[in-house]
Parts: sequence; C-alpha cells; structure tokens
Amino acid sequence: QITTVSGNEFLLQSDIDFLILDWFHAIKNAIDRLPKEQRITSGNLEFKLRRSSSIELLNSLDTESKEPKPEHRKSLIFRLNYSASDTNDRSRVKSRLKKFISRRPSLKTLQEKGLIKDQIFGSHLHLVCEHEKSTVPQFVRLCIKAVERRGLDVDGIYRVSGNLATIQKLRFVVNQEEKLNLDDSQWEDIHVVTGALKMFFRELPEPLFPYCFFEQFVEAIKIQDNTTRIKSIRTLVKKLPRPNYDTMKILFEHLKKIAAKESVNLMSTQSLGIVFGPTLLRPEKETGNMAVHMLYQNQIVELMLSEYSKIFGSEED
Repeated sequence: QITTVSGNEFLLQSDIDFLILDWFHAIKNAIDRLPKEQRITSGNLEFKLRRSSSIELLNSLDTESKEPKPEHRKSLIFRLNYSASDTNDRSRVKSRLKKFISRRPSLKTLQEKGLIKDQIFGSHLHLVCEHEKSTVPQFVRLCIKAVERRGLDVDGIYRVSGNLATIQKLRFVVNQEEKLNLDDSQWEDIHVVTGALKMFFRELPEPLFPYCFFEQFVEAIKIQDNTTRIKSIRTLVKKLPRPNYDTMKILFEHLKKIAAKESVNLMSTQSLGIVFGPTLLRPEKETGNMAVHMLYQNQIVELMLSEYSKIFGSEED
C-alpha cells in the first residue's frame, strides 16, 4: 500500500513474490531520484499527512481555527454572514463529540461483555489455538478439507488469486465467529478459499516458522550434504511450539497432495515453494538481503514438501 504526499492511496497486489520485489525496487528507485527537500505546495496550502486519534483531530480543528490565515475578500464576507448562534451550535456539536469519544468503553471492556470477539485473522497462532482448545486452527482445517474436496485438480491452485472483495468478506465472517460453511455458493470459487488461507498465514503477527528460528532454517538449507540438510531441518521442526508444529504438519501434508496432482493442476513442489515460502517464514527485520532470503524461503518449503516423510515422520521412519 502506497500513500502519496497529496493523500492519494494505491494498493498493489500480487501472489508472485518476484513481481512484488520488482515493484518495490522500481518505487524505491523513483523515490531515491526525488530531491530530498522536495515539498508540494499549492498557493499557501501545505499537505500534511499524519495519523491522529479522534480527539486529537478535533483538538487540531480547534487550534487551526484560531490560527490567523490569509483570506480572500469573498471568504471574509462569507464568514461575516455567520451568526453568533451558528458558531455556538458548532461549538456545542464539537463538545458533545469530544464527550462521546472520551466516554467510549475500552476494547477490553467490550471484549469482556462479548460485544467484540477475539479475531482469528491477525491473532497469534497460539492464542487462536488456546481459544479453540486445539493445536490447529479450525479455519485452517476447514480450508484444507474444502480444497481437497474440490480443488486438487484445479489449474494453478494456490497460485491463482481469488476475488479480493470476496476473500475479505470471508475474512469478516470468520472473525465474527459466524458459522462457516465453505460449501456455500458464495464461496464456490475455490481460489477464494485458498486466498483466505494464504491471507490467514500472511497476517499472523509472527509467522508459522517463528522469527527466532528463521536464521537457523536458513543455515540448515545451506548445508551441501542432502542427508545432513534433511536431518538439520527435521531437528529444527521438532523444536517448534506444538501449535506451530501441528499446523505445519497438516498444512505440508495437504500441500504434498497438491504437488502429487502436478500433472493436472501444474503446481509442483517448486511452485508451491515460491507461493508459500515468504508467507510461512520471514525475518523479523528486513535487510538488504531480501532477494537472497526469498530464495532460501522457497527452497526450505520445497525441501520440506519433497522430504515430508523424513522430516515429519517418526524416529523409526
């Protein structure tokens, strides 16, 4: 999402990570070419971008109204036509708005009263699991079942994007804890289901592969000897918190079924690695090695799919 100095907002979206990276570099290069002290003005108007709470915004209106501003003759005559009662009415409205906003109950109070429920999207994985008394989020299970029931043979499954508005609608339904039926006609496009599942993992505050494990997985995938590399990845996977491990296991088992139908859906382990790599694991702080990290992210997912039984199987296996 890009916000310009004039207040315009643009949303660029793609499931193809290398395309996103190209966009990022193109935009960054364009910004770097701009003069450092460039400011956009229109007459005496300066565009100011800031984030404010509701009360701060109302207070700023009061402050700005007291500041002397150059005015045209026409606007001055227009002001003189306002009666004192009009001014008083506006002051009373502002005062009531301030009182209303300041008396709003806190988020915690609304949650305790059940008026606002815990969100599924955007919540930590372990909190979702604790709330549901499980180790794998119910939404993840429902999406996987729906895809395996009617999406294994679909061309470009997980690579093709679904309608974003419908995905957001599904997200809203899930967050409101409404009874979810993915066989409902409004979710008939399987790409909407896969898009929502990817969005769930993308919006986790901490990815499925926890931040503290990222560098360890990257070092493991760099190992040249394949047997040692698989063993290192397996050791790291076994150390993951239970919700992460169980969710990862059921997800990769599902993706392995997708890859098994590659001749029909054209989704190989490499394609799935490109789609899910940056979604499932990423560094806590992005550095200049973004492209290199992306390569390792893809390779880790690809290896774990190719060697699923060795990584997630029992010791005897």
